[in-house]
Amino acid sequence: MRTLIQRVSEASVTIDGAVKSSIGKGLLILVGIEAADETEDIDWLANKISGLRIFEDAEGVMNLSVKDIQGELMVVSQFTLHARVKKGFRPSYIDSAPPAVSIPLYEQFVDTLVQEIGKPVATGEFGAMMQVELINDGPVTIWIDSKNRQ
Repeated sequence: MRTLIQRVSEASVTIDGAVKSSIGKGLLILVGIEAADETEDIDWLANKISGLRIFEDAEGVMNLSVKDIQGELMVVSQFTLHARVKKGFRPSYIDSAPPAVSIPLYEQFVDTLVQEIGKPVATGEFGAMMQVELINDGPVTIWIDSKNRQ
């Protein structure tokens, strides 16, 4: 699984002109799933993301996690995180898992994050054309791939 995490002061997902979900201060998590992903990837990423110390403490040092600040999470499916761009100009998405594989893993990832932070997690809609708006706070943007744990 690949994630692109952005520390936000607010974020929202709009589908067909209607806001599906929105959050205040917290993390927007774009997640791409590949066929080789499994529960171990989900558990590792959810734990890593919920404990990631990227929010400022009283001294202005990034020393607090989203759990510490009681922040919010939003997860948006993003198959393009697995784009291959080595040849030509049209990205290949061959590494992205098909919906039959990725939808259950996406839902399990969201459920695991809910357990990690102890509150609901906002989402987009898997496979929908979405407009994602965010105010990146910092900016702080971090890429994490569960296949690169070392």
